Amino acid sequence: MTPTVCHAQNPVGASLLAKADFLSPHIHNLPAIVGKPAFATDNAQFFHQRTEAPPRLRSKEKTMKDTIRQLIQQAITQLVNEGVLPEGLSPAIQVENSRDKKNGDFASNIAMMLAKPAGMKPRDLAEKIIAALPADENVTKAEIAGPGFLNFFQNTQALASRLDAALADEHIGVRKAGPAQRTVVDLSAPNLAKEMHVGHLRSTIIGDGVARVLEFLGDDVIRQNHVGDWGTQFGMLMAYLQENPITSDELSDLENFYRAAKQRFDESAEFADRARGLVVKLQAGDAECLALWTKFKDISLSHCQKIYELLNVKLTMADVMGESAYNDDLINVVNDLKAAGLLVESNGAQCVFLDEFKNADGDPLPVIIVKADGGYLYATTDLAAVRYRSGKLKADRALYFVDQRQALHFQQVFAVAHKAGFVTHPMQMEHMGFGTMNGADGRPFKTRDGGTVKLIDLLTEAQDRAYTLVKEKNPELAEAELRNIAKVVGIGAVKYADLSKHRTSDYSFNFDLMLNFEGNTAPYLLYAYTRVAGVFRKLGKDFSEVEGQIVLEAAHEHELATKLAQFGEVLNNVSDKGTPHILCTYLYDVAGLFSSFYENCPILSAETPAQMQSRLRLAALTGRTLKQGLELLGLETLERM
Repeated sequence: MTPTVCHAQNPVGASLLAKADFLSPHIHNLPAIVGKPAFATDNAQFFHQRTEAPPRLRSKEKTMKDTIRQLIQQAITQLVNEGVLPEGLSPAIQVENSRDKKNGDFASNIAMMLAKPAGMKPRDLAEKIIAALPADENVTKAEIAGPGFLNFFQNTQALASRLDAALADEHIGVRKAGPAQRTVVDLSAPNLAKEMHVGHLRSTIIGDGVARVLEFLGDDVIRQNHVGDWGTQFGMLMAYLQENPITSDELSDLENFYRAAKQRFDESAEFADRARGLVVKLQAGDAECLALWTKFKDISLSHCQKIYELLNVKLTMADVMGESAYNDDLINVVNDLKAAGLLVESNGAQCVFLDEFKNADGDPLPVIIVKADGGYLYATTDLAAVRYRSGKLKADRALYFVDQRQALHFQQVFAVAHKAGFVTHPMQMEHMGFGTMNGADGRPFKTRDGGTVKLIDLLTEAQDRAYTLVKEKNPELAEAELRNIAKVVGIGAVKYADLSKHRTSDYSFNFDLMLNFEGNTAPYLLYAYTRVAGVFRKLGKDFSEVEGQIVLEAAHEHELATKLAQFGEVLNNVSDKGTPHILCTYLYDVAGLFSSFYENCPILSAETPAQMQSRLRLAALTGRTLKQGLELLGLETLERM
C-alpha cells in the first residue's frame, strides 16, 4: 500500500508550529569448524535450475517513515533554493518511532544535523523546515520539541485505511524496502559422521528464520547446508569398520560407533595412520572407500533430516551442498590464486597474505590455502563455495550463519575472494555471527558428565516438560491433543528462547523460563494467538470474514493500530540485519497491546454494530500478524490451548 502525497486536508506548514513538549587472534588459534557439512551428488540438475531462476520482483513498500522522509526532503530542497541552506547537502534523514505518543508518532533530528552547515540554531532551523513542509493527507500536524526535534502526528483516518488495506492483502501490506534479490543462506552446517548436538541449534534456527523472512519479502532464497562431509573423521570410521564389521542396523547408532572409532584413533598411532591413508584413497576416488563413505553420509544426513522436521526447519536433502561438492574445484582455486600472484610459500604451506590482516606485532596473518602436507583447509573450500555462489548461482547476497568466533576467518576469506576475482557476479557477503548457548553456570551447555548434549535429547526433554505442564492445566484433553500441544509448545519454547536473544549474544539455557506462560516466551505468544482465535471461534467465523471498516476512537485502539502498521518495517529490519530477535520483540509488543485493547475495548459487546466490526477487524489483523510472525520464526501455532 502506497500513501499518496497531496494537498487535500490537514495541511502541515507554518500555521502548525508550536508546542515544545519534550524534549584478531592469530591464525592457528582459529576454531576448527568454519566448514559446515552436506553432500550433493544428485543435485546437479537442481542447482542448474536454480542458476536460471530469476529473482522475483515486488514493488517497494512506502511506509509512514518513507512519507515523512519525503516531506522533509522536499522542505530541505525548498530551503536550499531559498538560500537558507547551502547547496550540495545530501543528509541521511532519520525518522524514528516516538516512544511517548504525546509527542507524536514519529520524530526526526534533521534540524540538529543541519544546524551547523546552515549557521543557525537548531530550533530556528526546525521552524523553517516545518514552514516549508508540503501538506500531506497522512500527517495531521508537526511540532518542534526540545532542542530542535521535529515531531509528526499521523492522520488517524489514514492509518485506519492502511490497516484495512493490509487486512485485505495476502501479505498483510508488507513489501520489501528495495528490489528483490537472489540470496544464498548458509545455515546449520553440522559435521557429519555423528549426530547433531546443541551447538548446531543456533545456526539452524536463526538461519531458517531469516531465510523465511527473506522469502516472505520476495527474495529468491537458496539455502545451502554446507555440511562437513569430507575429512579425517570418515577415514577413522572406515578404518574402524574394517576392524569391526557390523550390520546397517547396528551402524544406525552412529554416535556410539563414532565414539569408539575416535577412541581407537587417539590411542593407536597405527590406526590413525591407516585412517589417514583411507582418506587419501577416498579423495582419489577409490570405489570401496566411496561406498563406505556414502553409507556413513546417508545415515548421518537421515539423522539431521529428522531433527530438521522436528524443529520445523525448511531444510531438505536438496539443500545439502557440503565440502565434498567442492573437492574437484580446490586445485583450481589454488592454481587461480597462484596465477593472480597471491599465493606465497611459508614454512612449506601455500598462503595468501593481505596487508589489512596483521597480528599484535604488526606482522601479516596468513590465510592458509594448502598445508605443508598437501592438505586443504576450510579457507580453500569456502573460497570454492564463494566462487560457486557468485559465478554459478548468480547470488546478489550471501549470508553465513556461523559462530561469531569465526569472524576473522570469514573476513579473510571474503577479502581473498574479492582480491582474486572469485566474485564475478556482484555478491554482498555477510557473516551473521552468533554467540553460544550456555548452561546455568554460564559455560557452554554440556551434560552433567561434561559431554556434548545431543540436540534430539534436548528437544525430547522440552516436549516431555511441556506435556507435564499442559496436562496439569488441561487434564480433560485427549492424549493425542495433549501430545500435539506439547510438541508445539515444547519445540517452540526452545526455538523462541534462542531467537528472542540478539544473535551476537551468549545466553543461558533455562527450561523453567522458556516454558513460562508469562513474559516474552513462546507459550505466552502462542496463548495470545489462541485468545484472538477464540473471539472468532465464538462467532463461528474466520479472520477473513469480517466486514465494515476500522475506525480508531479509543487510545488502546490507536496504540494497537500503530504497532500493527509497523510489521513491514520490522520484517525489513530483520532482512537487513539478520536479527530475528527484532521480530520476537515486536510480536511480544503486539500481544501486550492486544491484551490491553481486549480488556478496555469490548469487542462482542461493543456499543454499536459498526464499532464491533471495527474492533473485529483490528482483532483479525492482530491474529494474522501474530500467526504470520510466528510462522516466519519457524514456530507452529495452535487454535486452542
